[in-house]
Amino acid sequence: MSERVAGVGGVAEGRFARFELISWWDQSRLARARILLVGVGALGNEILKNLALLGVGHVLLVDLDRVEHSNLSRSILFRPEDCGQFKAEIAARRAREIYPEMCVRPICGNALYDLGLGPYRWADVVMAGLDNREARVAINRAAARAGKVWIDGAIERLDGVARVFHPATGPCYECTMSELDWKILASRRSCALLTREEMEAGKVPTTPTTASVVAAVQCQEAVKWIHGLETLAGRGFVFEGTSHRSHAVTYTRRDDCPSHEVDEPVEALPWRAAEARVGDLLERVRSDLGPDAVVETNNDLLGALHCPRCDRTEQLWTSLGKVTEPQARCPRCGADRTPRLVHLIDGKDPILDRSLLDIGIPPWDVVAGRSGMNQRFYELAGDREEVLGPEME
Repeated sequence: MSERVAGVGGVAEGRFARFELISWWDQSRLARARILLVGVGALGNEILKNLALLGVGHVLLVDLDRVEHSNLSRSILFRPEDCGQFKAEIAARRAREIYPEMCVRPICGNALYDLGLGPYRWADVVMAGLDNREARVAINRAAARAGKVWIDGAIERLDGVARVFHPATGPCYECTMSELDWKILASRRSCALLTREEMEAGKVPTTPTTASVVAAVQCQEAVKWIHGLETLAGRGFVFEGTSHRSHAVTYTRRDDCPSHEVDEPVEALPWRAAEARVGDLLERVRSDLGPDAVVETNNDLLGALHCPRCDRTEQLWTSLGKVTEPQARCPRCGADRTPRLVHLIDGKDPILDRSLLDIGIPPWDVVAGRSGMNQRFYELAGDREEVLGPEME
């Protein structure tokens, strides 16, 4: 139960009493709500702060970075003594200080490579405070496969945009991308750019005031979605901070966009990514779909690195996010090596005795089995409790 304190005239007033004056407000819905929040920088700080003030009950928080001194001017949840510590852990702690009844679980990892599809399936709403296209594309595809709405925010200088995507029924983030956006994204994924060192080092000029405006709209949309009200789904709220003008834009769903299909049917397996063998998964898929079936992973795995100068190939089979750019260079001649990216497992590579985690499949993920046009999906549900923690179940 939320605490009650004396209000005007000594009458006890609940923590959320002012919210409940809104005719349609249902605080119990927010208490039950499950939010997956990816990114806890300037936008993510404001989003999480608002979620705590609103009394949202469950938040899974994902961020790879550590607190830097420059974060202190834009992030309400960080303090000077936090520098060098993981943003997700610090933000989770401060959110609980705001609202002790919130269950918030930090994941200190890369959303592109360390976050499986399980958390997306668990969440009621996916929210993001990101600063790059690649992460947005990854979240968009995961949310689409899980059949979940996601709320994007972006800020630069004094300007920003908040937009709501529900790929199952309307346009998605990829539907909004221009040819130039795809070219930029392709250049980042090409050749030996196997980590995102340059991207992660990129500095976007922002202010806390713009972050507050955009994050507030994102949280407002989340509240509306949780209550079943009309949202900005398929549209965006554009804020021009210099002139204080704002307007809504409507996006169009592209008929040729591939990111609108929901995974179904999904079968929960009591397997853990760190323990289940690749061969066991392939055997299960083939028992369901036939002897020629293959396993499809969500993300590209790094099968090998080939040096065109030395004509030497190093077999790896690992997560693309685990290899640094220096490691991608040939140890003999220093040339950039070409990655062999793989997302199909057909049993021909010598990896059947390795664990799913070992080759780059994250905990609590969903992998696909395919034979021709027949497809089934398998959730590594044995990881669920470890990822969520006991309070989040």
